[in-house]
Amino acid sequence: MDTYALLGNPLGHSFSPLIHNFLFKKKNLDAKYILLETKKEDLKSRIDDLRNGIYKGFNVTIPYKVEVMQYLDEISAEAKEIGSVNTVSFENGKAVGYNTDYYGFINELKYYNVDPKGKTSYVLGTGGASKAIYKALIDMKSNPILVSRHKDENTIDYEMLKECDIDIVVNTTPVGMYPNIDASPLDFNTAFKANVIVDIIFNPLKTKLMSYNKNSYNGLLMLIFQAMKAEDIWLDKEYDIDNEEIINYVRGEIGE
Repeated sequence: MDTYALLGNPLGHSFSPLIHNFLFKKKNLDAKYILLETKKEDLKSRIDDLRNGIYKGFNVTIPYKVEVMQYLDEISAEAKEIGSVNTVSFENGKAVGYNTDYYGFINELKYYNVDPKGKTSYVLGTGGASKAIYKALIDMKSNPILVSRHKDENTIDYEMLKECDIDIVVNTTPVGMYPNIDASPLDFNTAFKANVIVDIIFNPLKTKLMSYNKNSYNGLLMLIFQAMKAEDIWLDKEYDIDNEEIINYVRGEIGE
């Protein structure tokens, strides 16, 4: 049986095994997907395990989407441009990095009919996930602005955001993620005035930030769509999987 895994720390909040193992079953594949909590000092050895055939492919999540790049043999053009990797495949004896967060985010916005074209989008956070979101928004003809605790020439801080008219907010920080579900990166007044909020957190399904704005979406569909893209890469084949079937299955299993 082929084994695929998620690398990160912590991973207790993850729904990835639920998604991937369903997809493997639909594809009649003898494969399984597991969680591999990984310390920073063990990241290189995980990639070596991939090269040695112990695993067939990885997803990568917080906090290693940038860190993992130094241990790979090749990085795809889109991941190199984005500056982060969330999918690693073993191809022709090489560990190759990709970014499927980019595709997952674009497909989620399309699913919910959120069109950022011509609008200003405020991206909370400057980590690995934010890099993919930022590139996706640019390619969707939006005007993305990064928001961080520390402003610089390309980034505003949270106090400055309070003074802005806000079209779209995308939270890429872990603030509000399980188990710290009572935290929010924005106060009520700032979040309430946004036209749309997309919080890429998926556990809990409704974050504190989302509760501040009725027009808000979690990151579950981004997770599902990026997972489907990751499997296309690992298997070097596109399968005809019904999007609604996988979405409804996952939502049913987690009680959304």
